[in-house]
Amino acid sequence: MSYPPLKITFLGTGTSTGVPMVACPCAICASTDKKDKRLRSSILVQSSTTSIVVDTTPDFRYQMLREHIRKLDAVVFTHPHKDHVAGLDDVRAFNYFQQRAMNVYANEMTQETIVREFPYVFAEMKYPGIPDIRLNRIDTEPFTVGDITIQPIQVWHMKMPVLGFRFGNFTYITDANRIDEEEKEKIRGSSIIVLNALRHEKHISHYTLQEAIDLVNELSIPRGYFTHISHQLGFHEEVSATLPPGMELAYDGLVLSV
Repeated sequence: MSYPPLKITFLGTGTSTGVPMVACPCAICASTDKKDKRLRSSILVQSSTTSIVVDTTPDFRYQMLREHIRKLDAVVFTHPHKDHVAGLDDVRAFNYFQQRAMNVYANEMTQETIVREFPYVFAEMKYPGIPDIRLNRIDTEPFTVGDITIQPIQVWHMKMPVLGFRFGNFTYITDANRIDEEEKEKIRGSSIIVLNALRHEKHISHYTLQEAIDLVNELSIPRGYFTHISHQLGFHEEVSATLPPGMELAYDGLVLSV
């Protein structure tokens, strides 16, 4: 099966607090290395005609400005936690300049949170200048935005079902610590996988770095990148030096071609 060439930009690679973490005195948070400065996790997926953001973090506005994004066709959500949805209000700038509603793709649970967190968007009497959002419900069936077909992958964030996504030969999974065997079959054959790797120590709802490494190996994916990183993982350069061949820590601003 042929897929359109894609450009993947990592808009953020940090955990819910970002790195540096507010008020933290640790050496990682004080680092001057740009790769140790991580906004909340999100990616931009672009073909020659279509641009999609996965998750609108609290840093969404700055992420769009930093990457000089002028066109956005859709937002696709992984799950309803605040560090993944809080920036949704800022799609209104795209509404203004593109003169159309923003298509938002999310499962039922995430849509319920969006409606609750942004009630003014869906009120019968709408205030001028609020976001114009068109909600599209997704589940685990493939869907298409422009010329990009997206395969949802259900993963588990402790007991919460979260969606990962496969775009052609590229798979993106964040906020997970378990994937059922039937969902792993949707990932196999990818040339690149992105997985969350929060820290070295065991966590109740995120993969550790070693668990993420083991999953890349289990699925036989040639290239693995790790995201949703906390300050507890360590310095980017030091951790990178310990990774197996074909695996890397992602960092803000990293661009991949698929």
